[in-house]
Amino acid sequence: MPESISMFDAYAPREIAQRVESVGVVKARMQTLPLAMLGVLAGAFIGLGSGFFVIVKSDPSLGFAAAQLAGGAVFSLGLLLVVVAGAELFTGNNLIVMAWADGRITAREVLRNWGIVALANLVGAAGLALLVYAAGHTAMNDGAIGRTVLRIVHAKMALSPSEAFFRGALCNVLVCMAVWMAMAGRSVVDKAVAILLPVAAFVAAGYEHSIANMYFFPLAMLIEHGASVGTSVTLAAMAANLLPVIAGNLLGGSVLVALTYYVIYRRNPAQKKRNQANSAALIGREGDAPREQLEPHHPVTHE
Repeated sequence: MPESISMFDAYAPREIAQRVESVGVVKARMQTLPLAMLGVLAGAFIGLGSGFFVIVKSDPSLGFAAAQLAGGAVFSLGLLLVVVAGAELFTGNNLIVMAWADGRITAREVLRNWGIVALANLVGAAGLALLVYAAGHTAMNDGAIGRTVLRIVHAKMALSPSEAFFRGALCNVLVCMAVWMAMAGRSVVDKAVAILLPVAAFVAAGYEHSIANMYFFPLAMLIEHGASVGTSVTLAAMAANLLPVIAGNLLGGSVLVALTYYVIYRRNPAQKKRNQANSAALIGREGDAPREQLEPHHPVTHE
């Protein structure tokens, strides 16, 4: 697109692909400490959105559709915090596969990023669950908050592995599309609008987000332990849910979104050098470097 593009216009899809790939290179090579710290923040941010969702779901006066839609809308707080404030979220980082497919990073760098970020997300989400429980939040509304958390987790435990897998895939298609569209925006308002509906859609539809589950399961375990009502929610039950959900998240984000857009916009060998030059120009010409979920926030070693 011409360089004279108005700053009020969104980036075109081909430009989004260039930006996602270029930022993915930097993210894959981010130093371990900032990467882990930003991962902890992302887990906590998603936990905050999950807690907001529970408040809506604990109101029995709302009908099913109203509760699902309103709950999904407020859950989007989590991804909005990740995108605008800056954090490293495992599900969104599935998009760095575009840089791998173009040969700009190695498989080892991709797996390193995912491993560190996923573990850090778990620490952040579980840590927030501990703080929420210690604050007595689950006793609100005559204990309805705690009962709602248990109901949500028991429903997740009832899913078969195949159901959890495909719900995870559908979830991360929408999460990564939210991140992708946020990359088109030039302002906080642009990003918020781009994020809201995809996130609300996956929550309302009951799809499975692995990092949200890293908040719900530890909180449910704490609630059961404190109430002395047995231990139906266990680490084994959490693992049984997370394994297929993470696999599904990877399929949805890495294959159905990242690789699909790579084939559409980045695969043409004749344009590769020009695309890489355009990627550098797109990031370099902005007064505010990309601040969405795919943006690094600390100096790293570039190619």
